[in-house]
Amino acid sequence: MKKDIHIPKVENVYIAVVNEYNDIYKTNDWKAYIINDKTVDLEMVLIVSKGFSETKETSVMRHKLDRLPAKSYAKIELMQDEVLQLNNEFKVTFFEGSVMFDKTFLFRKNTINEKALQTIPVMNTKGVLVK
Repeated sequence: MKKDIHIPKVENVYIAVVNEYNDIYKTNDWKAYIINDKTVDLEMVLIVSKGFSETKETSVMRHKLDRLPAKSYAKIELMQDEVLQLNNEFKVTFFEGSVMFDKTFLFRKNTINEKALQTIPVMNTKGVLVK
């Protein structure tokens, strides 16, 4: 029975954390984004995120996007500095046509920092990326 279940591999969908300037509060804030680098739209995108370590765990956050167009991105959430010291997990589920995809993206503790910045696809900015 299990051998009959096919779970397709997620490709060209990423989670990025970008350090952006906040005009209202005059601060630099880390924000998480989902990126669709595919040539097709993603439908019913569900994202469940949490931070955790051996001794601490954050609340579970849930996000839903009805549609994420091809070659686009959407903001998921603001990430407070205290959360960056934890492992940050983003479980993403979406439909591409009638096929469901699922992947867990993990930022290890303290890996979201200025030294880890790289070019982020589709967004044309710098940030920390998990594929």
